[in-house]
Amino acid sequence: MMGDSLQIGHHQGLERTEPPPDSLRSPDPFQSVFSRSMTVLSGAVLLTALGAILWFSATLPNLDRFEEPDRALELMVSRTMEAQEGLRRSPIWLQWLSEWTIDSSEKERLHAIRWYQELVTTTGDPLATLELAILQGESGHEQDALTASKQWQDLAAPMPLFSQWIEAAYGTQVLSREQALELQASLAETLPAGWFYNRLAARLAERTGDQSLLATIERQIGIQGRRLQDRSNGLLAFEFACLILGSIVLVRVIRLRSRQADPIRLHVPGVPPPWPAGIGTAVLLRGGALGALITTVFLTIPPVEHASLRTLAIPLANLPLLALAYVHLLRPVGLDFGSGFGLRIERAKLGRLTGAVLATVAAGLWGEWLIGRAIDWWDMSNHWTEWFDGNLVWASGSVLAVSLLEYVVFAPIFEEIAFRGLLYAILRRRLSFAPAALLSASVFALAHGYGLIGFVSVLWSGFLWAWIYEKTGSLIPGMIAHAMNNLLVCLAVMALLR
Repeated sequence: MMGDSLQIGHHQGLERTEPPPDSLRSPDPFQSVFSRSMTVLSGAVLLTALGAILWFSATLPNLDRFEEPDRALELMVSRTMEAQEGLRRSPIWLQWLSEWTIDSSEKERLHAIRWYQELVTTTGDPLATLELAILQGESGHEQDALTASKQWQDLAAPMPLFSQWIEAAYGTQVLSREQALELQASLAETLPAGWFYNRLAARLAERTGDQSLLATIERQIGIQGRRLQDRSNGLLAFEFACLILGSIVLVRVIRLRSRQADPIRLHVPGVPPPWPAGIGTAVLLRGGALGALITTVFLTIPPVEHASLRTLAIPLANLPLLALAYVHLLRPVGLDFGSGFGLRIERAKLGRLTGAVLATVAAGLWGEWLIGRAIDWWDMSNHWTEWFDGNLVWASGSVLAVSLLEYVVFAPIFEEIAFRGLLYAILRRRLSFAPAALLSASVFALAHGYGLIGFVSVLWSGFLWAWIYEKTGSLIPGMIAHAMNNLLVCLAVMALLR
């Protein structure tokens, strides 16, 4: 592990401050029987909240997380297929780069077929049944689509009409021009505009030799594909630039470690923190429990009409933890948030900060790439509901702005303070770097409530952000890397689906 090869020591004559012995500190304010009981109760509340997240994740069907899963999946698959059309029209080097960083087109289609099969089994929606058949027909599984369509002929409308479309598009029957025109007219009246309509209409035009209509449809597909590809190309170029620059920094940091003990040190003392682990644990449990209760209140009250009021939820939920941390951890040792968590960076060290952020982002991208290759090896996939966010896709401008504020600003700030500044730092009082980082990152990943692949991805990110806190003594690089990670995910979703 790259982080294990970097040693923390001295930099420019500044020595790291070792925490003074616990015996020299003021008495533990949480030592009374009542106080300890409250701490235990707080721990129980936090465990209950974490258990509720895990139970919800394990038992609630994925499709029940949306009011309109059929609409969401249709949009996601339609846009993904259109983006693939655009990619096929791109230069070979861009096709190679895209498939190196994401799943291949063939695997994305197989995943989409599985998700549609789940949707049809769960909802029985006629339109979803038709879209599954079109997806199968366009993915080289024409016989599956034809077999399914034969079973629709004796069902209630509109299934017999859908059967005619599939038979005409993927079967072997000869179509007259009159039959084709009739099917095209019914198709235009019934099926919504998008990839599914375009592909089925193009198949019918191809079967009857209607080159004019086929050229018009292919032109529409190409325009939409290029639009989506242009959006994704910008994000891909930015990620690739971060990967190259950050990798150079990582290599440089490793090479400098023998001559300069702290090549990316930004702040002292860093970790372990200058406060007792016992008091830190009590603060974390109590503040976390109060935050969980406040979050529960926000989740149970009716939806807030004004988007601006939503911005209060995350800050209010974290306020108790911040207040307790200042009163019982920072102030007793003469620190504030800036000096305690390295939140003030000297201007002379801004270049070092930039390098630390790039190194962290690059390590994150390499890790995601390796996770992706492992997923391909074991033929696994993230369920689409784990990354589809209705607020990023359909919400109004004000709600979208609030969602981005939550994901890109509030989450990086408050999560880094809680999980790295407090949880990881407290664990470092008792453990070495690797176990402390893995344990804190595991709690961080569990709290997100994702499936196995999402858990591993968040675990890797949490580990990296603990590593950069260890190496720099500041939460700022982790906060920025965290914000960049969340921003890239949001922009990727918006570029494809919004």
